[in-house]
Amino acid sequence: MGRAFEYRKATKLKRWGHMARTFTKIGKQIAIAVKAGGPEPENNPTLRAIIANAKRENMPKDNIERAIKNAMGKDQSDYKEVTYEGYGPHGVAIFVDTLTDNTTRTVGDVRSVFNKFNGNMGTTGSLSFLFDHKSVFTFKKKDGVDMDEMILDLIDYGVEDEYDEDEEAGEITIYGDPKSFGDIQKHLESEGFEVTGAEFTYIPNDLKDVTAEERETIDKMVERLEEFDDVQTVYTNMKPADDVE
Repeated sequence: MGRAFEYRKATKLKRWGHMARTFTKIGKQIAIAVKAGGPEPENNPTLRAIIANAKRENMPKDNIERAIKNAMGKDQSDYKEVTYEGYGPHGVAIFVDTLTDNTTRTVGDVRSVFNKFNGNMGTTGSLSFLFDHKSVFTFKKKDGVDMDEMILDLIDYGVEDEYDEDEEAGEITIYGDPKSFGDIQKHLESEGFEVTGAEFTYIPNDLKDVTAEERETIDKMVERLEEFDDVQTVYTNMKPADDVE
């Protein structure tokens, strides 16, 4: 498995630690997708991708349908995607991805955690050089498909020539240009692949070594940030524990 795969795996294990919180976060994503493209998955590729992610996280069908129905209501909140970034303890870079209907509340919540852990929030974009923004697609393998040829077909969409294969699950994960998210999804679906996960992510381009004690402090900060309903994902450039030599 590649470094990006292992980093995302470690992040997800923390990110989806509480099922109820997971469903709340996915519900917000559904609300934005429905407002932008309508409630019918067949006519809304973004919604299709989110539903695939929801199923991957074992979100019940009733919950998904209820979230779509709620998103069509007149009183549905208007969520916006906002990112916050800065340095946490021990010089670890922290990138906070949020969906919020009240930026004043959200920035206050995020700043309170940075302050509590003696961190420093930066301006938007100040840490972008430390992370690569990517679109990520996971799909079921098909017999008889030459992956090298398939990747060549996708290179025009900014898909990287390296991919990850989970033999146990029978799945392939590819990484591409976030601006080509829709084109990549369309190509995979047109070729008959079952997309089981599709999202945007930030992957650190240089991982920082920390001690076990430092890791514990940073993990606590990340967990505190993820307790806020507005926070979708927290990324750091801390080296995953399994990578420590």
